[in-house]
Amino acid sequence: MKFSEFNLDQDIIRGISEAGFKECLPVQEETFCHALKGEDVCVQSQTGTGKTAAFLVSIFQALTGGKRNGKCLIIAPTRELAVQIETEAKLLGRFLKLKTGCFYGGVGYRKQEELLEKGDIDILIGTPGRLIDFGRQGKIRFSEIGILVIDEADRLFDMGFLPDIRWMLKRMPGYSERQTMLFSATLGSRTRQIAWEHMNDPVEIILNPDRVTVDAISQAIYHVESREKMSLLLGILKKSEKGNALIFTNTKKAAFMVAKRLEHNGYSSEYLIGDLPQNKRQENIEDFKSGRLQYLVATDVAARGIHIDNLDLVVNFDLPENPEDYVHRIGRTGRTGKSGRAVTLACEEFVLGLEALEAFIDMKIPVISAYEASLEHDESSGMQFSLQRKVNDRHPVRPRQKAVHRDRVLTASRSPRKNAPVNTEKKRKTARKKDVIRRISPDVSDEDRLAFYSRKYGENFNVVSHQTGRDF
Repeated sequence: MKFSEFNLDQDIIRGISEAGFKECLPVQEETFCHALKGEDVCVQSQTGTGKTAAFLVSIFQALTGGKRNGKCLIIAPTRELAVQIETEAKLLGRFLKLKTGCFYGGVGYRKQEELLEKGDIDILIGTPGRLIDFGRQGKIRFSEIGILVIDEADRLFDMGFLPDIRWMLKRMPGYSERQTMLFSATLGSRTRQIAWEHMNDPVEIILNPDRVTVDAISQAIYHVESREKMSLLLGILKKSEKGNALIFTNTKKAAFMVAKRLEHNGYSSEYLIGDLPQNKRQENIEDFKSGRLQYLVATDVAARGIHIDNLDLVVNFDLPENPEDYVHRIGRTGRTGKSGRAVTLACEEFVLGLEALEAFIDMKIPVISAYEASLEHDESSGMQFSLQRKVNDRHPVRPRQKAVHRDRVLTASRSPRKNAPVNTEKKRKTARKKDVIRRISPDVSDEDRLAFYSRKYGENFNVVSHQTGRDF
């Protein structure tokens, strides 16, 4: 169907046309059939299928048509995805009078606070941590939310945000008083439980449940020793030197190392990891999307948040340990029905995960001999690259003082005075503050996670087990 066949506001149609869209994609058509009527929807759809436009157009119609009172809140798992949603909202809604604001961590509060102080934002987009920060300060009032979108729900839950989502839901109007749209690559037990608890008889929309990878993506795998992976990567890039490539690693150290080795071999590249300052991360993404940067090396922090219209190649330098991450990685190419290519380098360190990965995608990935790609000489061979030792030009690392002198200084400055009074109240406040801002490790037990969130929010939560799907 065409967008014009739906009873959409003419300014929405105009924005869609200016963006170059005419025909609805399957996820958009199915979503519109229900969401435009004000119904809740729970949608299973892979990345790159057009789901962002599906919920944005539905939101625009509800807010401009007066079918919903209040504001809209869109929750995303990463700041990259939140920024991408904001960009697409401004593109499709350019002729509307709706105001959009984006709220995420890793940057200062002031600019985001100024947006909220104006009080005229209609669509709030953000990550859970920053949204909760502003909610606790009273700068975001969840009681005003009339439309809620939870995007990449499975990723949010995998990252441990389930209690944060529930914290916000408790402060919103009841499910019968708002419209809720949930989008997820998989509809697992936790996703369905949220739908059952906090949605109003949602319509379940499942697209291509039997094929979790995009058919338009050409996939291949190379079995190679760890010591030859860089030479093989250089050979692969040489054969596709005119195109761009997004290269994934399993660790931030590996991402840094691969990017630096590529530079030493004459390939202009940057890396993207969680430790980078937000402005540098955004700069690298924008350079890559605009074509100013041909090669970007990233950890899975980028797997869900980068939308690139014309990405030629995805390289899994490391075979991902989680099969779902493989789907999201290669989904960066072949978007919205376009063709794409994905290659994976399976070395002895990660190859044991290949069987589970192929079972998950229900196919055997074609194997290509590493020598068919012609291994290239690695100019960086033998060089050592350490992420920890990278020096900030503005704040160079000072040489260490001699051990004897350092010990003497520490002894003189830290020895407590005898019989000095201890401010126990101050210590308790400091301990509480540290407990609130501490990030909980993803490998702790469910009982410890429950205790952490009870202390953090001052209330009880039910957490669903990843293995059994039961409440604890």
